Amino acid sequence: MSHPQSPDRFHEDKASFTVRGAGNPDIEAGVEAIRTTLKTLPTRPGVYRMQDARGDVLYVGKARALRNRVANYTQVDRLPKRLQRMVAQTRSMTIVTTNSEAEALLLEAQLIKRFRPPYNVLLRDDKSFPFILLREDHSFPRVQKHRGARKYKGRYYGPFASAGSVTRTINALQKLFLLRSCTDSFFANRSRPCLLFQIKRCSAPCVQRIDEAGYAELVKDAQDFLGGKSTAVQKKLGEAMQAASEAMDFEQAAVLRDRLKALTFIQGSQAINAEGLGDADIFALATKGGAMCIQAFFIRGGQNWGHRSFFPVHTAEVAEDEVLASFMAQFYEEVPPPRLILSDRTPMECELIAQALGERAGAKVRIEVPQRGTRTRLIRQAQRNAVEALDRRLAETTTQAKVLEEMVETFGLDGVPDRIEIYDNSHIQGSHALGAMVVAGPEGFRKNAYRKFNMKNPETSNDDFAMMREMFERRFGRAAREDPDRDSGEWPDLVLIDGGKGQLSSARAILEDLGIEDVCMIGIAKGPHHGREGREIFHMPDGREISFPINHPVLFYLQRLRDEAHRFAIGAHRQKRSKAISTSSLDEVPGIGPSRKKALLMHFGTAKAVKSAALEDLLKAPGVSKAVARQIYDYFHE
Repeated sequence: MSHPQSPDRFHEDKASFTVRGAGNPDIEAGVEAIRTTLKTLPTRPGVYRMQDARGDVLYVGKARALRNRVANYTQVDRLPKRLQRMVAQTRSMTIVTTNSEAEALLLEAQLIKRFRPPYNVLLRDDKSFPFILLREDHSFPRVQKHRGARKYKGRYYGPFASAGSVTRTINALQKLFLLRSCTDSFFANRSRPCLLFQIKRCSAPCVQRIDEAGYAELVKDAQDFLGGKSTAVQKKLGEAMQAASEAMDFEQAAVLRDRLKALTFIQGSQAINAEGLGDADIFALATKGGAMCIQAFFIRGGQNWGHRSFFPVHTAEVAEDEVLASFMAQFYEEVPPPRLILSDRTPMECELIAQALGERAGAKVRIEVPQRGTRTRLIRQAQRNAVEALDRRLAETTTQAKVLEEMVETFGLDGVPDRIEIYDNSHIQGSHALGAMVVAGPEGFRKNAYRKFNMKNPETSNDDFAMMREMFERRFGRAAREDPDRDSGEWPDLVLIDGGKGQLSSARAILEDLGIEDVCMIGIAKGPHHGREGREIFHMPDGREISFPINHPVLFYLQRLRDEAHRFAIGAHRQKRSKAISTSSLDEVPGIGPSRKKALLMHFGTAKAVKSAALEDLLKAPGVSKAVARQIYDYFHE
């Protein structure tokens, strides 16, 4: 059975109810809403969503028999305090039926990732996992780093714990197998080898330094290496080096020797010895001080592809085996599950999770808790890493809490801000103007809440004050319309403006025009030496100017927030600029596809030359008929 790709493929039965005691939800109203839904509930498998009076999702759950499971929520005295609070806020439910409980489990994880309900255990990790992609849509396949949807034809290897792990592995592949990493356009336009060939990291197929058959053999070796057959690759390289030496081809023997050394180094640099394990993920859970950490090791082809620590949230009053089960379901929502999962404890509904993951992977998935042998050593190492990562996290949290408390005292805030928004903008002489909003909280940056604002009014693109006005009107205007009572937690407790008195006064005036006067704002201005010595001046709405000694923790914290906003704005601007560079006015001409566009650019040199070309000149371009030439000419000469 295939797992659900979108909840839209299921039948949804949503009931709306009259809200009693609006603004003061009580448990009786919640129970009544649930009982009303029970009247039409089937006993088949499915997923249910609890929603509050605004329609926001409070909780997502799955059930083998929906009627039986949902009925439990009407027995309030038997529920833990956490779920009692949820029932008190519930005013409606959405029901989605599925064909099996395993399918319901997969859909539940998908909906939790989408809605991020406050009463579900959440895997808070904003980064997607990187993979290595070995392309198969070219005669000379390219090796590259990949994130996101798998839209290219080729083999995907991963997940890797970090971009650094991928980079190191790609560097190793270049040293070992001399595979190209350049883009197809770069490859097609080379007339001589690039630097990578000179430093022996590419076989230069772009200029025929290796034929297609020879390159295909290198690709096959790389596939064997990534698939865990590094010993076979090592033997093959050793035999080739010996043969070159006996043939007195010492130059080739030296090249093969260097490749062998690179392979030996990689084999010896594995953090853990997972030989013979094949493809597996290893999980261990640690808990301390009300916080939890799940440590994950990724083993592919017997090689350690890195590890990452996860800190799930909303885990209060939730059993550890339930947290682990919820974590696994959400983790494998985006990552293909391996055939073997090792854990330091049995997750709740272990067999059901294994069945659901097997349906997703298209092969049987086993979840095991090793009790003896070499695998217990891997579990112990994962447990040790989990404990150490949690200790570091708690120490950082304690330090962060002290910094925030000192910031509250220094700036006279009402309390520790739960949501801090930092704004910046970026443009080059008004071109590709863009505003950026970064969000942070006590736990760190909330990257899933970052926003970009493309400037819609071209007259504001070269005016920082006008850009700020457009950005604020869109951000706070929408918030005022959609959440006037500020119940969603999406309103900022503190806004940081990158600028001095002028920018701060302008920002306050913009909000006052919107009827918003109670948002706390602070302006961050560089000091007399443009911040090189950490002499930033913080401007308060009441006119005060505050500065901190060099190396002060609050100063470091606020600088980090400002720098993150700057980094995000610059990165988004570069991305927008790069996208604009890759587009052409020819893209808008009806009937002009990629091939004809390329032919026109090769003939005329630039899109501007095509635009100004006479009809007779267009007819001379290869592949351009009289009708097409007339169409191009008329488009640019209306």
